[in-house]
Amino acid sequence: MTGSYKNFPEELRWLCMHGFPLKSIPSELPMENLVSLDMSYSKIESFGIHYSYPQRLHKRLKQLIGSCSKDKRLLGSLKILNLSFCEQLHSLSGFDHLPSLERLILKGCIGLLEVCLSVEQCLELILVDLSYCNKLEKLPRIIGMLKRVKKLFLNGCYLGESQIKIRDMDSTEKFKANSTGVNTKMDSSAILEVIPSDLRFFTVSLPRSLVSLSLKDNNLSTESFPMDFSCLSMLKELYLDENPIVSLPNCVRSLPRLETLSMVKCNMLTSVEHPPHTLTFMKLYFDSKRPSLRKVIFHPQMSPLDFFMDWKMLAPSSFEIEGIVKTQPMESVEEKATEEERNVKCSTIYGGQEMPSWITDRSTGPSISFTIPSSPNKLTGLNFCFVQTPLYLSESFYLPLIKISNITKNLTWIYQHYLDVVYLGGKCLTLLSHWMFGSNEMECGDHVTITITQRKVPDGDAVTKECEVSFVYDDGENKVEEDVLGYYKSWNHIIGGDFTGFQSTTGEYILKKSRILRPYIDTYLLNSGNLSEEGARLIKDKQVYFKALSQRKSAVMEDGP
Repeated sequence: MTGSYKNFPEELRWLCMHGFPLKSIPSELPMENLVSLDMSYSKIESFGIHYSYPQRLHKRLKQLIGSCSKDKRLLGSLKILNLSFCEQLHSLSGFDHLPSLERLILKGCIGLLEVCLSVEQCLELILVDLSYCNKLEKLPRIIGMLKRVKKLFLNGCYLGESQIKIRDMDSTEKFKANSTGVNTKMDSSAILEVIPSDLRFFTVSLPRSLVSLSLKDNNLSTESFPMDFSCLSMLKELYLDENPIVSLPNCVRSLPRLETLSMVKCNMLTSVEHPPHTLTFMKLYFDSKRPSLRKVIFHPQMSPLDFFMDWKMLAPSSFEIEGIVKTQPMESVEEKATEEERNVKCSTIYGGQEMPSWITDRSTGPSISFTIPSSPNKLTGLNFCFVQTPLYLSESFYLPLIKISNITKNLTWIYQHYLDVVYLGGKCLTLLSHWMFGSNEMECGDHVTITITQRKVPDGDAVTKECEVSFVYDDGENKVEEDVLGYYKSWNHIIGGDFTGFQSTTGEYILKKSRILRPYIDTYLLNSGNLSEEGARLIKDKQVYFKALSQRKSAVMEDGP
């Protein structure tokens, strides 16, 4: 930008100068009335309220203060300052001339060394983005001065190995340092070397006013966090993405108002246990070829949760997502079921054609029909088993759909397994499942049909050789052994509970994981995978949010037929 600024509009409120080529802002540029200044990707080296010539500064200030009200100051109206990705910017000052500043965005200013401590005078400041300002000196002290900030972004600031000095600690933090053997009277540069890198985050004093905090990509381990975050009583959003966290830090559990928790690409994560019950959104997603997540356990009083999770992040051997699925290694077919899933059943998948000896009714082909026989004992469920062989020489199976229809009561459940594909090394596929039903859903004399349907997927052809079923009754005797299904009966949305959110417009109950974990998605192409009749949709106004445990506990099952 060259030439005179004589005709530059003085009443300008918003100014965007992306890629500004000069090293500093021209002193003649009128900015008194600016509300928003965006200079992203510019070449400026410093930003401050100053001018190259003292006489010009004096004249400018005299003009501003003398001709206007006494309270008017240079850039006194500025609310938004965006200097993101100004890679040559090294210093930022003059905050005492920015009394109205609300948003300070410095993301990607990788050369920034200094932010003037006068930032403390910006009492209206509510959002600060210091992401990837990893050369910034006195970072803990600067953060500690942001007394009223509600949103703070510290992505990529290397807090796990930062340049934090011991003088920035308060008395409590000094005590913690002393307990680790650190002498607080030592020179700060020497102290930096003594403090273990995993403990340096302890020295960052976070504003108590925070509502949203992002600590993405900071090389923070689980041990890097303090034991308690209860001082952040207003915090609602926490982003811990791309950190080498192994388990949920204890301090996260102490956040009384937390609603959003994100741990995307935390590729070393093995467990998330008892996050705050106030959560309404949690996101777990891996970017690793070696999945390690084994356990996710929820607070018994958890709120309905929008839970986004990548199933590929689960450890291949055994894992548990409370309220959804639990898998364990199996030793033999005759042992108790080793895989349990929300909504439906316990199931066991194995390679081979050996069928359990206690199965009573058998039928060749992909379906079986039967009438539930009369019995003096209460029917509590049924066991269903089928055997498939691949149509071609294949080592993998796309798991089919299971459709159970109670013809007598006009009830239909269509189940899609949470696994899409299983690899059995060329063997046949045998799937044994246990289905639990609620009151009046299955009774003696009801006519029932169970059908296996292949999903419409490439190379998904297989032949169902045989289907088998047996019935499970409560004999009424007091059992000494523990009810192995008792834990799963406490899960929410089991059959027999409120399933209206899973019902399609054509009446079937569609049991699939995406309806639980992504309730905002309208499954409008149910028929594309043979899930329902042509044109069927899930009922939009009956969304289902994930809730691991039911307040009913096992009452639904105890009131069964």
